[in-house]
Amino acid sequence: MQGKEYLMENDEEALRLDIKTDTSVVEKQALWAGIETGMRVADIGCGSGKTTSILHKLVQPDGVAIGVDGAEKRIEFAKERYGVKRIEFICKDIPEPLNDLGVFDFVWVRFLLEYYRLNSFNIVKNISEIVKPGGILCLIDLDHNCLNHFGLSPRLETTLFAIMKYLEEKADFDPYMGRKLYSFLYDLGYQDINIDVASHHLIFGELKDADAFNWMKKFEVVSGKINFHFKEYEGGYREFLDEFNEFFTNPRRFTYTPVICCRGRKPMA
Repeated sequence: MQGKEYLMENDEEALRLDIKTDTSVVEKQALWAGIETGMRVADIGCGSGKTTSILHKLVQPDGVAIGVDGAEKRIEFAKERYGVKRIEFICKDIPEPLNDLGVFDFVWVRFLLEYYRLNSFNIVKNISEIVKPGGILCLIDLDHNCLNHFGLSPRLETTLFAIMKYLEEKADFDPYMGRKLYSFLYDLGYQDINIDVASHHLIFGELKDADAFNWMKKFEVVSGKINFHFKEYEGGYREFLDEFNEFFTNPRRFTYTPVICCRGRKPMA
C-alpha cells in the first residue's frame, strides 16, 4: 500500500494472488454474505483483480464492481487481465478517506486487514463510510495464520512461531486477525451480523503446485525484508528453508488455516 510498504510486495505478487484465489470459494463466500444482482460493489484490497471479476459476474446483468488497491502494478495487472465493461480498477491508499468513490450496496474486504495489525479497526471504520445505509460490509481474514502444522521438528516449530511473533511486533502483521472481525462490526453498530468459519489452507497428501508456489514465495519475500535471526539453525535462513521445504513436500504432513468470514448490515440512517 502507498502509506507503508505491503509486507508481501514483490514483482510477482499479483501473479501469486491470482493463482491462489479459488473462484468457487469466492463465489460461495460472497453469496453467503448476501451479494445480489444489480448491486454496486467495492472490492477493497483487490490485488490481481480476480476477486473483483468474480464479484462483478455475481451482480450482473446490471451491477457494477470497483476494485481498489494501493499498488499501481497490481492495478495495471487487474486492468489488463480483468478489465471489462462495468468493472473499474482504482489505485488508492486504502487507509486514507475513500469517500470520492461514492457509496456501495456491498463492500468486500478479503485478506487485507491482517497487514494492518495496529490500525485495522480504524481502516474498517474508514471503509464503512462508503457502505450505504442498509448495505452489506463483508470482512474476511485468516486466523492462526501459518501456525497450524503437524509433522514439524521441534526447532522448525519453534522457529515458525518466532517468525510470526517477529512479524507481529516488527512488521504490523496480525496472524490472528480473523477472530477480531466480529468485534469490528459490532463496535460500529452493524446489524444482522453473521459469522462463518471454514478452512482456507487444507494441505495433505501430494503437494499441489499452487500451494508450493504460494508458500515458498511467502517465505522468500518475507525473509528478504526482515532482520530475523534463525538461531535454531547454524546455517541460518537457507538451512531453515531447506528443512521447511522437506517438511512441506512430504505427503505425510498436515497443514490447515481457518478463514473467518464476517458480514453485517449497516444501520439505516
